[in-house]
Amino acid sequence: MAEIIRMPKMSDTMEEGVIASWLKKVGDSVKPGDILAEVETDKATMELESYEEGVLLFIGVKEKDSVPVNGIIAIIGEKGEDYQHLLNGSTETPAKKEEKEEPKAEAPKKSEKAAEKIDTSNINATVITMPKMSDTMQEGTIASWLKKVGDAVKAGEIIAEVETDKATMELESYEDGVLLYIGVEAGNSVPVDGVIAVIGEKGADFQTLLKAHEASGSAEEASEEPKTEAKEEPKKEVKAEATTPSQPVHTASGERVKASPLAKKIAEEKGFDIRQVPGSGEGGRIVKKDVENFVPTAATPSAIQAPGASSVPAIGQESYREEKVSQMRKTIAKRLAESKFGAPHFYLTMEINMDKAMEARKSMNEISPVKISFNDMVIKAAAAALRQHPKVNSSWLGDKIRYNDHIHIGMAVAVEEGLLVPVIRFADNLSLSQISNQAKTLGAKAKNKELQPKDWEGNTFTISNLGMFGIEEFTAIINPPDACILAVGGIKETVIVKDGQMKIGNVMKVTLSCDHRVVDGAVGSAFLQTLKSLLEDPVRILI
Repeated sequence: MAEIIRMPKMSDTMEEGVIASWLKKVGDSVKPGDILAEVETDKATMELESYEEGVLLFIGVKEKDSVPVNGIIAIIGEKGEDYQHLLNGSTETPAKKEEKEEPKAEAPKKSEKAAEKIDTSNINATVITMPKMSDTMQEGTIASWLKKVGDAVKAGEIIAEVETDKATMELESYEDGVLLYIGVEAGNSVPVDGVIAVIGEKGADFQTLLKAHEASGSAEEASEEPKTEAKEEPKKEVKAEATTPSQPVHTASGERVKASPLAKKIAEEKGFDIRQVPGSGEGGRIVKKDVENFVPTAATPSAIQAPGASSVPAIGQESYREEKVSQMRKTIAKRLAESKFGAPHFYLTMEINMDKAMEARKSMNEISPVKISFNDMVIKAAAAALRQHPKVNSSWLGDKIRYNDHIHIGMAVAVEEGLLVPVIRFADNLSLSQISNQAKTLGAKAKNKELQPKDWEGNTFTISNLGMFGIEEFTAIINPPDACILAVGGIKETVIVKDGQMKIGNVMKVTLSCDHRVVDGAVGSAFLQTLKSLLEDPVRILI
């Protein structure tokens, strides 16, 4: 039976995904575990893995186009199978579609199914099933219910928190009504597409709806057994046909190249013909390091100059270039606009004498297993200061304020398409060497688009450092759900007054952006004073 492949929710903030590239085409055979496409989310480019076996019958989204979470991407089924009925019913909920499709699969019980269908059609309620929230998710655990039976629910409201294999995510309702039934208690797990709850009209007969859903599920299992046997032989034939034309290692069909989107982008920027780059990835796939290490042949420069020449406009001629906004940039724009205009910001700036910090860093790096940076020292000092000023380590939740007992420092990292904030967890409990090691690892993963949801979630305070770019002072926009963000400038040699005398000193300016709903000026100032004392006498952060 043909199955619809929908856009999974690959991160907690993801609302839509862009198909960066298709690695399969219509007519190709597909096995569970095969990569169908590369999907660009708001934070990374991830691989979309197939959990179905069959032939790719339909592709519903072109490369570079976006589709909302749970939108139809493709259909996989038997070769030649009719799938139009799935597209015609795509606006209905998955549960209702199952009820309508299954009677066709089991002829002997057709009359019974039809009767059940008539009964459920008069029930104004919808079965809520466990969505597939990540590409590898097979089941989810209900971490907590935010609604209880009898509560009114609106579309867009969060009804539960679901723990997946990668992160704890929010389960959003797409239905208006009343929560009539909860099928999974908090702490228990349920497989993908398993029944979680029922939402509908108050007093609706949801028990009949659940029975119909259960019956359709058992009918589906029964109908799948003979089909798997029938599928095996044709699929072997399809595999043999599919492998023959795709023998070239670095190209798939036509001019398409087996390469990651980042590798393609770097090759385009460098002017390389990516078809000349040898791939070291699985199956000869070209990855970032292949392009970076590639030495072009003598023929390549001519290819480099062609695009360069065409990109230079003629004198006196107006021209421009438009590009689709990436998922990352869309999310950055949305979240920071909400933060800037939703949270009343105020700013506190302080100068810190870094003379002793520079001496301490030089001494520590003589014995440290990893090179410690000034940013590592700022992270450690900020974590220690947050322990003394817990009100800064907090979040505004509308009708309440959350004061976090743990300290997770978000570290802003600039990447080609925007900004990512990987998180150093329990930073106050880590040594400077451990912070340095984690910072380097997460920074590299961010630049290579290898971060997973667990790497960027859970920050309680954020640090943005532009000192390495020569920026002396700046203000940063608060990174939700934090109440504050620390903007760190570069260290500048300047004249300072100490003990009534002018001396040469090394000064660093920091600016704390605060959400005035949570943090008052006195609280933010006290935090900065502690941070200043720790960095000006760095031995104290080692205690």
